[in-house]
Amino acid sequence: MEFYTISLLNGISYGLLLFMLSSGLTLIFSMMGVLNFAHASFYMLGAYFAYSITELVGFWSALIAAPLLVGLLGAAFEKYCLRRVHKFGHVPELLITFGLSYILLELVQLVWGRSSMDYRVPAALDGPLFIIYGTQFPMYRGFMMLVAVLMLVAVWLLLTRTRIGLVIQAALTHPQTVEALGHNVPRIFMLVFGGGAALAGLAGVIGGNAFVTEPGMAATVGSVIFVVVVVGGMGSLAGAFLASLLIGVLQTFAVAVDASLMSALQQVGVGMTSETWGYALWKLKLSQVAPVLPYLLLVLMLIFRPKGLLGLREG
Repeated sequence: MEFYTISLLNGISYGLLLFMLSSGLTLIFSMMGVLNFAHASFYMLGAYFAYSITELVGFWSALIAAPLLVGLLGAAFEKYCLRRVHKFGHVPELLITFGLSYILLELVQLVWGRSSMDYRVPAALDGPLFIIYGTQFPMYRGFMMLVAVLMLVAVWLLLTRTRIGLVIQAALTHPQTVEALGHNVPRIFMLVFGGGAALAGLAGVIGGNAFVTEPGMAATVGSVIFVVVVVGGMGSLAGAFLASLLIGVLQTFAVAVDASLMSALQQVGVGMTSETWGYALWKLKLSQVAPVLPYLLLVLMLIFRPKGLLGLREG
C-alpha cells in the first residue's frame, strides 16, 4: 500500500509539471494555430533565469520575475519574428520556432556553460510534507502540485469568466469581427504567445530545481509535451490536463515497478508463445521501457482516436 500511495503522488506531481509545460503550448495552438517547437526552450530559460535570480534575490522573487522575463521574450519573438512569417503558412512557422530552439540552446550554453547548475530547492520547502507508512513525501512536490492547480484555475477563469478571455477566443475564429469592434488582434496574439511562454517559464522555475537545470533539459521534455498535447486533444486544455496526469502516473509506476515486461504482460492476460520473444521479455525490465510508454500511447491514440481524449477535431 505504501508503494502505490507514494508512487501515485509522485506520478501526479510529475503529471502536473507536464501540464504546466503543455498548457502554454495548448493555449498557443488553440488560440493562434501555431505549434511552437521552441516551447520547451522557454521552459529551459525559465529554469536558468530562476537560478540566476535566486542567486541574487532569492527563490520567491525568481518565482515571479523569471516567468515574466520569459513571457516578454516570447512576446517579442512573436511580434518581430513569428508575425512576419505567419502569412506564409504553418511550415514557415514551424521552421522559425525550430530554429529558435537551437538559438536559445546555444545562447544558454554561451552564458551559463554546458554543465548543470546548482539550482536547489529553497530551504523553506526543503523537507517532508507528510509521512505515509514511514515514507516521506517531499514538501516541494506538494508545492509543485499546488502551483500547477492554481495555474489551471487561473487560466480557466481568465478564458471563461473575463472579457479578456472572451476577446482572445473570439479573435481566433472571427478576427475581422473582433477588429471591427476596436480590438487589436495582432496585439492579442502577441499577448497569447507571451503568456504561453510565461507558463513554460513558470514550469521551468518549479521543475528546474526539482529535477535538473542543464542545457539538455529542453530536449528531455520537449517531445513528451507534444505527446501530451496530441493525446489530450489538439487545443484542449482539459484534455492536456488529463493526458498529463495519465502519462505522469504511467511513467512513474513503470519506473518504480521492479518487474519484467513478460510478467507484467502475463498479469494483464497477454501471453507469449515464442520462447525467443518470451526469454527476451523476461529479461527486459518494465522500468527500461518506461521512456517509450508515452510514445506507445501516442501511436495507439492516433490509430484508435485521432482527435485525442477531449479534442474537437481529428489530427
